[in-house]
Amino acid sequence: MAAAIQDFLRAAGLKQEGDPNLMGTPERVAEAWAEEFLDGYGRTAEEALGETFPAPPGSSGELVVVTDLRFHSMCPHHLLPLEGRAHVAYMPSKRVVGFGRLSALVDCFAHRLILQEDLAREVASSLARVLGSPATACIIEAEQACLRIRGDRQRDARTHAEAYEGQLRKDGALRRELWARLGARR
Repeated sequence: MAAAIQDFLRAAGLKQEGDPNLMGTPERVAEAWAEEFLDGYGRTAEEALGETFPAPPGSSGELVVVTDLRFHSMCPHHLLPLEGRAHVAYMPSKRVVGFGRLSALVDCFAHRLILQEDLAREVASSLARVLGSPATACIIEAEQACLRIRGDRQRDARTHAEAYEGQLRKDGALRRELWARLGARR
């Protein structure tokens, strides 16, 4: 990867030799991409969620909601960053996970080259599959560099993507309850 970055800098007409700002840049860029932007490819949803625990008695039918999980990712179309917040919800069935593991699940998929819509879908479907949850949701709000600094340069634009599984897929009382909780946090 470092060699490819060095080739990229050369192709852009930049000479690494003699420029103290570019000395070591290929190695730093390769390290950042491997360890911070693409490390999600090395993890599964099961690994990200880690240990699960028995659901508390009587928790079936109730929602667990964690909001404002900050994340960063890279747009697969332009390799430009996006940053945002994920709001994750699930209804316990037999198993639950620690709240911090929901953030790890978001990062597992965000640290890949992935569209925002697919990120929301992967999180919601993984929760349904791994926990056997009858209802899951992932709502993502993000600021996309490709929208803010390219083309029309919509500097104030925010993008939103939603994904629902199971009982939350239907637009009904449970989804209204989720959105009431999301609205109450502001």
